[in-house]
Amino acid sequence: MKQTMLNICLSLLCAFSMSCSSGSDDSQPTGDDDGGIVPIIPSALVLDITKVGANAQFPNGDGSGTIQCTASAIDAVSYGFRFGNGEEIPSTNGTMEFTYTNPGTNNYTIYVYAYSSTDHNISTSETISLYVDDSVQLVWSDEFDVNGAPDTSKWGYNIGTGQSGWGNNESQYYTDRADNVIVEDGVLKIIAKRENFQGSEFTSARLLTKDKFEFTHGKVEIRAKLPEGGGTWPALWLLGANIDAVGWPACGETDIMEHVGNNQGYIQSAMHTPSSFGNTSNLGGQQVANVSSEFHTYELEWTSEKMVFSVDGNVHYTYQPSNKNDQTWPFDLDQFIIMNVAMGGNLGGTIDPNFMESTMEVDYVRVYQ
Repeated sequence: MKQTMLNICLSLLCAFSMSCSSGSDDSQPTGDDDGGIVPIIPSALVLDITKVGANAQFPNGDGSGTIQCTASAIDAVSYGFRFGNGEEIPSTNGTMEFTYTNPGTNNYTIYVYAYSSTDHNISTSETISLYVDDSVQLVWSDEFDVNGAPDTSKWGYNIGTGQSGWGNNESQYYTDRADNVIVEDGVLKIIAKRENFQGSEFTSARLLTKDKFEFTHGKVEIRAKLPEGGGTWPALWLLGANIDAVGWPACGETDIMEHVGNNQGYIQSAMHTPSSFGNTSNLGGQQVANVSSEFHTYELEWTSEKMVFSVDGNVHYTYQPSNKNDQTWPFDLDQFIIMNVAMGGNLGGTIDPNFMESTMEVDYVRVYQ
């Protein structure tokens, strides 16, 4: 009897032990209280903040109040930025640009949140000192916030092939179709593509502010991501508003940015005047990484004394003739803004036979005075 009872007790103990050990393995995720989803927590969040125009002489920026933020984290799929205005601005790639407007030198705390695929997040912050020059005001801009066709109160178009391929033997036909120019997701897209259209083998678009916005002196900022491919020739530039009266080059031309797909990554700026035009000697440039995969800010500072060209605050050319006259300096009169993507031509060169389509994206255009 005692032996029987002992056997029964041992059997019950064994069954109890097996029941306790048959649950989940502690080495495997067991889920949480959120429907069994295994939480993914981002880690190693890093925030880098650049004050536009900051240098040894101006450590708090160039007075524009603009900062450029880059965040990265392991296992993050999206980010959110807070700049002290109560709003969180989302970013899929961890980059964000923001402009403060409160005059003078002020301290700002920038927060960034890194989100995982399970919507779990971590955050970090950085406090900076930033200078805003209240003597310089934003006088005109397009942020491209409304989807569809560009704002007709700000932009017009050149249409067609122009005389001698717009004076440069270019190969494209410029249109105002949505196939070639459209605003989507906060950026303007100028799309150059290979297609037979009105006797041309390529189409693209050329936008201009002529008769809509024209100005003399100021600072121009254009944030853009450039097309790529042999033969592409995107440009951001200004042209004298009196061109119909005096012609070119007497009106003056200011090339803020030109890029040639056959010389990928080299950004050039140039001045065209009666004293130097066509194959101009008044030019300069710099090599810039990732111009077709990342946005960069292309800048012109235009005063009565000089023109200063830069990319992301890094100056590569200054035009300041010692003798200013109508041959060297037709730049104390109004100019208007032009943005286009040409194909081939005198500067664009040979078009890649495999080229099919590429896009210039413009995040914003801003003019300060």
